[in-house]
Amino acid sequence: MAAATKVKMKLEAIELSVGESNVRTLAGLLLFLAGLISAQAAELRFVTHESSLDIHIGSVRIASYVWRDEKMLRPYFAHLKVPSGLEVTRNHPPIRGTDAVDHDTMHPGLWLAFGDVSGADFWRNKAKIEHVEFAEAPNVRDQAGTFAVQNRPRSGTQEICAQLCRYSIRKSASGYLLTIDSTFRAPDADFYFRDQEEMGLGVRVATPIAVKNGGRMIDSEGRINEKEIWGNSAKWCDYSGAINGQKVGITLMPHPDNLRPSWFHSRDYGALVANPFGRKAFGKGDSSRVFVKKGEVLPLRFGVFVHEGDINPNQGYANYLKVEAN
Repeated sequence: MAAATKVKMKLEAIELSVGESNVRTLAGLLLFLAGLISAQAAELRFVTHESSLDIHIGSVRIASYVWRDEKMLRPYFAHLKVPSGLEVTRNHPPIRGTDAVDHDTMHPGLWLAFGDVSGADFWRNKAKIEHVEFAEAPNVRDQAGTFAVQNRPRSGTQEICAQLCRYSIRKSASGYLLTIDSTFRAPDADFYFRDQEEMGLGVRVATPIAVKNGGRMIDSEGRINEKEIWGNSAKWCDYSGAINGQKVGITLMPHPDNLRPSWFHSRDYGALVANPFGRKAFGKGDSSRVFVKKGEVLPLRFGVFVHEGDINPNQGYANYLKVEAN
C-alpha cells in the first residue's frame, strides 16, 4: 500500500473518532437544553396589571385575578384554563350566541362571595368588597405561586368586616391546585353570615362542559348532576366534560376544618357553589346565622383542582389535604 494512502486512512480514522465524540457531546448538550426549555415552558409566573394579576404556566395564561371591576363589585378569577390552554370557565363576559348570558355580572369564572353578610349583598353586587392592598406581593418559590390580599367588605360607607385572603397555585401532572385561605375579622363590631343559597365559593364552567351540553357533575358520595347533588354536603364536587375531544374540569373542595361541611348548590346549566351557610336554604335544618364577635376571626378554606385528562377527584382531594397540612 502506498505511503500516501496509509496517511489518508489514518487521517480519516482520526476525523471519525473526533466526529463521534463531538456527536455525543452535542447530543448531551441538546438533551440538557431540551430539559431547560421544558422547565422554562412550564414555569409558573405572575404578571401584574393596573387592576388584575395574570397567572401563567409557561406561555399559557391560566387565570386572571381581578380586584377592581366597574360592574362586578368584588374580586374574582376569570379565564381559568388548563395548562394546555383550554378554558374551563365560561367566557367573561359571556359571548351571546356561544354562551348563555345569564348572571353575566355575578358568574365571572371563580369567586368567593356572599348574598347576606349583616344585610349586605355582595353576591348580587349591591355591596362592595373593596381591594385595599396586597398583604403579600405575588411571589413564586419552591414550585408554588402565592399572594395575599387585604379586602374591605362594605355597604355604602359602612365597613362590615375585614377580610384577608391568601392564595397559592401549585402545578401538578394533570393541571394545578389553587388554594384559598380566607379569614374574616370583626375589628369594630359583631357581624354575621345569613342563611341562603348564594353564599360561598362558586364557579361557572365553560359552556361545552355544562351538564346540559354533555358534561357531568359528580360528588364524593357518587351522586350525579343537579338532581342528586343539589342541597347535599360532600367532601368535594367535580364538574367535567370534553372540549374538542379533550377531557377537562374543575373540582371544588371545601376544607374539612371549615365551620361545617359545605352543601352544594349545583346547576346543570353550569354553576356550582360550595356553601357552608345555607342550612335552611337547602332543607337541612333551621335557619342559620353565623356570628363573628368583635375581635374574633372566622376562617374559610377551599381548594380548587383545575384538571385535564383522566383524573381521580379523590386523589386530587387527598393532594389538597396534604398540601394544606404542610
